[in-house]
Amino acid sequence: MHISEGILSGPVLLSGAALAVVGTGIGLKQMDYDRVAQAGVLSASFFVASLIHVPIGPSSIHLILNGVVGLLLGWGAFPAILVALVLQAILFQYGGITTLGVNTVLMALPAVLCYYLFIPMIRSDKKGVFLTGAFFVGSGAILLSGIIVALSLVFTGESFLEAAALVVAAHVPIMVIEGVITMFCVGFIKKVQPGLLLGAAR
Repeated sequence: MHISEGILSGPVLLSGAALAVVGTGIGLKQMDYDRVAQAGVLSASFFVASLIHVPIGPSSIHLILNGVVGLLLGWGAFPAILVALVLQAILFQYGGITTLGVNTVLMALPAVLCYYLFIPMIRSDKKGVFLTGAFFVGSGAILLSGIIVALSLVFTGESFLEAAALVVAAHVPIMVIEGVITMFCVGFIKKVQPGLLLGAAR
């Protein structure tokens, strides 16, 4: 879901950079020292999951796992995802340096929003409730990311309307896959260390 360089307009790039700086600042401020290692592991997981790309117009589809990252880190998703994106841009030329802010926002902001929307369901003791919430976190994060990509393209120019619709449509299968993966992750965490799902965001 990386947006390549040379596509977005200056105002969109600047807005994305500003939002990324704010989100990363909040994430660093709220992240406890004992969660740094966890953030590193999740950043690495995000890095690896999104290495395999299928190009779709100006963007691409791949596993993201931003819902899982947001679920476990809350606002900490911003710095964790930013680090992974920097490494991807430098090592593999995925996305780019100028689009780093926008790409961070389109992956981290949905992660944080889905955390706040569905964490009450995740913390439920009823299996059906927390698994449903987990699916919504995984699929919802992808849906919101796709919408932000589409909005970024639309605000850049009307010529990208068709590409924006294609990006959202192309991510529907990924929404389902990520929803199922998040269900398995949450089910496993609930069994072995449910405390990981507590207090990720304030």
